[in-house]
Amino acid sequence: MTRNEAKNFSYGLRLLPGPKRRAMSAIYALARRVDDIGDGDLETRRKTELLGRVGSMVDGLISGHAGPEDADDPVRLALADAARRFPIPLEAFHELIAGVTMDVEQRDYKSFADLLSYCRCVAGSIGRLSLGVFGCADPDRGREYADTLGLALQITNILRDVREDAAMGRRYLPAEDVEHFACDKADFTTGSVPADAEFDGLVRFEAGRARALFEEGFRLLPLLDRRSRACVGAMAGIYRGLLDIIEREPAAVLAGRVSLSTEQKSRLALAALLGRVR
Repeated sequence: MTRNEAKNFSYGLRLLPGPKRRAMSAIYALARRVDDIGDGDLETRRKTELLGRVGSMVDGLISGHAGPEDADDPVRLALADAARRFPIPLEAFHELIAGVTMDVEQRDYKSFADLLSYCRCVAGSIGRLSLGVFGCADPDRGREYADTLGLALQITNILRDVREDAAMGRRYLPAEDVEHFACDKADFTTGSVPADAEFDGLVRFEAGRARALFEEGFRLLPLLDRRSRACVGAMAGIYRGLLDIIEREPAAVLAGRVSLSTEQKSRLALAALLGRVR
């Protein structure tokens, strides 16, 4: 699943030693399952039911007692093995589930503070789960920086997926910012923006926030061992590369999904392995 679906993260995961790579793949697999439920073409009640079922599986992982419906689940088995090997804070999956529940029940966010609360659930939680695998020289500072780096990646995702999210009836850009830049009448689904709207300004404003979060979050790197530092540097470097493109060409996010080439991603992964991503 991770090889097939983690188009950006896989470049960083390849740089980890086997046990950490497998543990991170297990974390990704369950996170992907939660995300797919949230994005699936199901009724709200069914999505809530399935998210609750994943939450029960997480409780079983924490307690060490699997329910009969989960006993042979390959993702549960992989995570249970990972949790025996590494101090993974499995309870953080409940934050991820809470964030995806917000996706299911809430369609927009009034302020940037509201958006950050959502991002801490869906992305900061992944940062903290990952840190359990990576290990850290200063766990308290590490958790803070991992959370911040997760926010930077998620806001970059939000900017990249403006059109795709709009097609699902979701708008993550803060409503007060959308209004400030006169984009409240824009149709992000079709890419139709009124002549008086400042869409480029809106995107660059939010991108500036993401860039500041990257700068803070990259302070995590010196606290990690070499291979874990390379993994995080590659993943975050790829997303910062996406942010560079978005800042240069804001309108590109309305034309299609912005991405880096395989060559660009490989180059960033190599730079991370050599310690050249900061």
